[in-house]
Amino acid sequence: MINLSLNKKILIFGFIFTFFSSFGQSFFLGLFNPSIRNELNITHGQFGTIYAAATIASSLVLVWFGKKIDEIKLFNYSLLVIGILFISSIFFSQIFNIYLLIIGIFLMRFSGQGLMSHTSSTAISRYFNRKRGKALSTIWFGLSSAEFILPILIVFLLNIFHWRTIWYFVSLLILIILPIIVFYTIKNITFDSRETSNIENNKKNLQDIKSWKRTEVLKDLRFYIISLNMLAMPWIVTGVFIYQSFIAESKFWSPYVIPQSFMIYSIISIITLVLSGFLIDKFNSRKILPFLNIPLLLGLTILFFYDLKLSAYLFFGLLGISNGLANVLGASTWAEIYGVRYLGSIRALTTAFMVFSTAFGTAVFGFLIDKGYTIEFIALVSIIYISFSLISLLLIKNRLEPVVLRKKT
Repeated sequence: MINLSLNKKILIFGFIFTFFSSFGQSFFLGLFNPSIRNELNITHGQFGTIYAAATIASSLVLVWFGKKIDEIKLFNYSLLVIGILFISSIFFSQIFNIYLLIIGIFLMRFSGQGLMSHTSSTAISRYFNRKRGKALSTIWFGLSSAEFILPILIVFLLNIFHWRTIWYFVSLLILIILPIIVFYTIKNITFDSRETSNIENNKKNLQDIKSWKRTEVLKDLRFYIISLNMLAMPWIVTGVFIYQSFIAESKFWSPYVIPQSFMIYSIISIITLVLSGFLIDKFNSRKILPFLNIPLLLGLTILFFYDLKLSAYLFFGLLGISNGLANVLGASTWAEIYGVRYLGSIRALTTAFMVFSTAFGTAVFGFLIDKGYTIEFIALVSIIYISFSLISLLLIKNRLEPVVLRKKT
């Protein structure tokens, strides 16, 4: 293979892991929603309840398993995560009843959305210090690339293959590609590994910021207010992704409008990733955080008022801006405020919150849809949540500084 620097190798690792996390993401699983519901003869609300219950269970397990990344060598931990993802994808192809559906969704949410993204983000946030923003924006290209490629590809493949066959393909990709990537990129990474440029300066910077333990973080009011803002994207967008067919039917959009909108969403996400990485390294995550959900708020306003095909593209484009910001801020903010020594433990908690919020979004959307509420009403509920969380954040924005142990020399 090409002889690359350690910096580039770990970026490749993060990129690939975030790409493969897509198999447990709501946008991907939502593509199989109609096929599974038709085969098992269940409603939107029933699917949403199952999805929510399985997702909540996965978030609870993630709190415990995710913190192990602070105790186990990254190479060994990553191989374990790959094994769980492979088994999960094989199991998902064998869903023949509601009980297996619950287990299948639990496994995919735990291994894909949970562990894959948690592993890549924690590794990058811990390894990089001076260029953390750019590094995080680089690896999240992986998920944006998946969001660009997979919706159209899966819709096309579903017209040719049975949905189970597609999951066989997914499991083969996991088994063949991921172990090779891990062996080539992170075999020699340790807990003390840091970006190879300006190492001494990076170590000094790390000593300046207090590293909070998870028990300390849980007593900090700022943590909950920041989390309220960071969780807006996961629960709202998960609802949109899982019930994309309902939204399309409600707005009288053709079946390909939302898959096409995903491409716009992905392109805008990528552009925003580049800009957000630059802005975070130039300023910091704490200054960018208040802007996180403003594009999402504007997009929901468009969804509330308009039914035109163009509104779908605008809505998903604005979602893409908030998504690009969220992917980078979701990892860098915690590292800035709470340090990196116990970052795996903190990230396990915040990732579990994120996974839990996606369950909340799925349940809320499904319940409201089954009760006969319109997508416009659901958009209004989302707008109220974002407004409340943003106001709360603005009230404490001057208290987001990290605890400095000593002055820099």
